[in-house]
Amino acid sequence: MAFCDTLLTWFEENKRSLPWRGEQDPYKIWISEIILQQTRVQQGWDYYLRFIETFPDVKSLAGATEDQVLRLWQGLGYYSRARNLHYAAKQIMLEHNGHFPSQYDDIWKLKGVGDYTAAAISSIAFAQPYPAVDGNVMRIISRIFGICEDISLPATKSKITQICQKEISADQPGSFNQACMEFGAIWCTPRTPQCSDCPFRLQCYAFQHQLVETLPIKNKSIKKRERFLHFIFYTNNNYTIIEKRTGKDIWHNMYQFPCMETANDEPLEGMECAIMIRETLTHQIIKARFYIQNVDKLPKCSTHQQIVKPDEMELFPMPKIMTQFLKDCELNNPE
Repeated sequence: MAFCDTLLTWFEENKRSLPWRGEQDPYKIWISEIILQQTRVQQGWDYYLRFIETFPDVKSLAGATEDQVLRLWQGLGYYSRARNLHYAAKQIMLEHNGHFPSQYDDIWKLKGVGDYTAAAISSIAFAQPYPAVDGNVMRIISRIFGICEDISLPATKSKITQICQKEISADQPGSFNQACMEFGAIWCTPRTPQCSDCPFRLQCYAFQHQLVETLPIKNKSIKKRERFLHFIFYTNNNYTIIEKRTGKDIWHNMYQFPCMETANDEPLEGMECAIMIRETLTHQIIKARFYIQNVDKLPKCSTHQQIVKPDEMELFPMPKIMTQFLKDCELNNPE
């Protein structure tokens, strides 16, 4: 049985029941695909449901403020995804009269949409035969077809894409792409794949050559840099100061306490750290110190700063590191 037929048979018997499964609305498929970038299914499930409930279509998303979109996204991380969704919704309203584009090239041009997401949407919503190649797909193709080159290299990804293009179902391209993603996510996993029950075990190069733990090959490693941030929580008569991050940096347009960055991990001179929180991002390791300062008078607000009550802070989109501090200090009850 051909790879495609075997894969589709496996998918029909093993696919998970997901809130976006079987969806034909390109808008909802788009939202689900963006949420699932860098996010596990179980984590993204509730976010997807809340997002669709709050913004059921392109028009409602385009008409929202960025703060509203970021607040709904809070806790999911990689906030550029939310900003790109908001921007792309406005693109669709302006350039496509509010109708989600139906052609791959037009979908690809939307902010935050690349080869993979454009292929996923165009194949699932519009039955166009574009293979969606992500990490899961590169892993299963590398193992089954014996791709022994480094998958972090563009040439290797191109080779795998060509294999998928050859194998993709002309009649069911959306099901083929979903099956590839699903097979990599729950069966041909990075660790402890289910080889003994795999429908490809007789033709799988990695299984036949005892290379399951070796393939795929990925030599490129991400070097993370450490950053040392110091947040000051001023308090005066149940008021404090927050500021909006406006620079081209992490957590763009989200809110935090007044912050200073230093070159080392030493606490600020003359101040006592209340809580330390560490957060690992894709390219950075954030080491944050929080200082609680009870003052007779709040400092004068500078640009992008404002005075709020602590229990109002949950109305503002904040990075995870801030909500963790608020939770640890029981200052409010963010979701």
